[in-house]
Amino acid sequence: MNLPWHIYVMAFVYFIAGLNHFRNPRIYLKIIPPYFPNPKLLNYLSGLAEIILGIAMCITVLSNYAAWGVIALLIAVFPTHLYMYFDEKARMGLPKWILLLRMPLQLALIFWAYQYT
Repeated sequence: MNLPWHIYVMAFVYFIAGLNHFRNPRIYLKIIPPYFPNPKLLNYLSGLAEIILGIAMCITVLSNYAAWGVIALLIAVFPTHLYMYFDEKARMGLPKWILLLRMPLQLALIFWAYQYT
């Protein structure tokens, strides 16, 4: 079975995003809510998850499971979006309206991933 071209777009986005967790960890450490333990570990684990899921999306027998993994990851990181919206320091100078738009964007990304389950 051939995978649709747009699954490769999603896979590429998650793969690159995952690499960025290792290239620019400071960005992610600033937005991890303080009530989460060990932010460095969480950053690296989420980056590794994005890399693995991005690769798995490209493998026909794994793409369904990877899509569910992407959905779980998007739900798991949602508190970060809330934290950025409500905490001025975590906001990093971004306007609140942009941060507000990120929340429904998460839902759109979840819906997109669900198309491959």
